[in-house]
Amino acid sequence: MIAYRKEKIENAICFFALEHKKHTGKDLNQTSLYKYLAFLDFDSVKDTGQPALELNYKAMMNGPVPMDIYANKESIKSCCFHFQKREGDKWYVVTEKGAKADLDYFSDYEIEKMQRLITIFANKDVYASHMSESTHQNILAWKRAWREKQNGMIDFKLMFRGDINEKSEEELSDAEKHFLIYRAMESMSE
Repeated sequence: MIAYRKEKIENAICFFALEHKKHTGKDLNQTSLYKYLAFLDFDSVKDTGQPALELNYKAMMNGPVPMDIYANKESIKSCCFHFQKREGDKWYVVTEKGAKADLDYFSDYEIEKMQRLITIFANKDVYASHMSESTHQNILAWKRAWREKQNGMIDFKLMFRGDINEKSEEELSDAEKHFLIYRAMESMSE
């Protein structure tokens, strides 16, 4: 549903990897990347009714994991970054020399959200474990999916309290209304 989805995802990864390294002096590890992407997508659903990147997440022990990237990291090709395995089985996002994220693919809301996430988490004293704990505390959809079925796929509608399909129009928030429209359009395009 998102125009230029592939480019948008690549530029989000590039942005987070570049900014994280700029603030911490370290390459971005895959767990932290997954948390940045999850916060961007799930907060966008909560605030606007539509995910920013439309990644497919699994409710894993350390929080939401974008399976689109997790399962394909070795084959993802970008002029901005590549994934590199180090220290046994740890993966990192390594940016290419002179790389720059193209933020033209993002709305003002999305850019502000990405910059805020960097402000919060790109700190030498914040580790991937802190980010995972933060997703446990702040992403309602992960909590609900984890409780229902560990390692199951997460439905974005779980970001909203109750069953939004059962709410009357008066009970729906603007974000919930937008989400229902988004979901209906998504199912029409399949």
